[in-house]
Amino acid sequence: MALTPRKLRVSDRLKVLPQYVLPKQLLTQLAGKAAGAQGGALTTSVIRWFVKRYGVNMTEAANPDISAYPTFNEFFTRPLRAGARPFANADFLCPVDGAISQFGHIERDQIFQAKGHAYSTRALVGGDASLAEQFADGEFATLYLSPKDYHRIHLPCDGTLTRMIYVPGELFSVNPTTARGVPGLFARNERVVCVFDTPYGPFVNTLVGATIVGSMATVWHGVVNPPRPGRIVDISYAGQNIVLKKGDEMGRFLLGSTVVMLWPKNTIRFNADWAPTRPIRMGECMGDAMRNQVGSAVAAASDVG
Repeated sequence: MALTPRKLRVSDRLKVLPQYVLPKQLLTQLAGKAAGAQGGALTTSVIRWFVKRYGVNMTEAANPDISAYPTFNEFFTRPLRAGARPFANADFLCPVDGAISQFGHIERDQIFQAKGHAYSTRALVGGDASLAEQFADGEFATLYLSPKDYHRIHLPCDGTLTRMIYVPGELFSVNPTTARGVPGLFARNERVVCVFDTPYGPFVNTLVGATIVGSMATVWHGVVNPPRPGRIVDISYAGQNIVLKKGDEMGRFLLGSTVVMLWPKNTIRFNADWAPTRPIRMGECMGDAMRNQVGSAVAAASDVG
């Protein structure tokens, strides 16, 4: 007999109960150390098991030789071979491989997480009300990267970095069951909020950490965590002219996680083929622009070029 929606929600909450008591920080620290260790034949054996267990497609990797990776981290953040992800002719490219968790309209400041769960844009970005206000009644997309996926994150459109905000938090899993069972999950977990000026206005891409995700890194900063200072760290990049082109790599995860993106009102019209749980690939069409509001930083960079 099929479970009713209410019973499914109760079931999901019961499934995630152990995560509330597990020593998630300790597990993540230990996993990070193990993943960064050069274990020789042992590392190769672990990678080979992982590839088989999760169905990782190594033919897409720049180096498909499992034994060539000295650490699990280097395997996990492996680059793709040239041409593995052609870019669609679209204003906004999908930034990651993975699956669609949710996407759509922001109801004033509320982002839909799962049935019965929402969280605020202000909570997501670490409490900055003025930053959150820019996305009132805008659009969002939450994309989940599973262990088998390519784990580098790319920029959906041209952008100039203005801020990076490290927000400390929990380290719950971010898989679909946990998203249905933990209220405000993506605004509770540790995260790195990246703020850009784009030709279409401000844009936020938030890298959300999770259990066993040893670290998150960006191309302009390197590894953001560890260390984990236990407080918000807000770094301004105004005037530094850090410009990324559409499709450029912007960061990476060590083990699976989630990105949450925000756009202002009337900015993006999502791909009509998109739907929750649908598999996605980096470089496919995520959507097209509804307007063309040129961000000042990008315009200035274009003038210089």
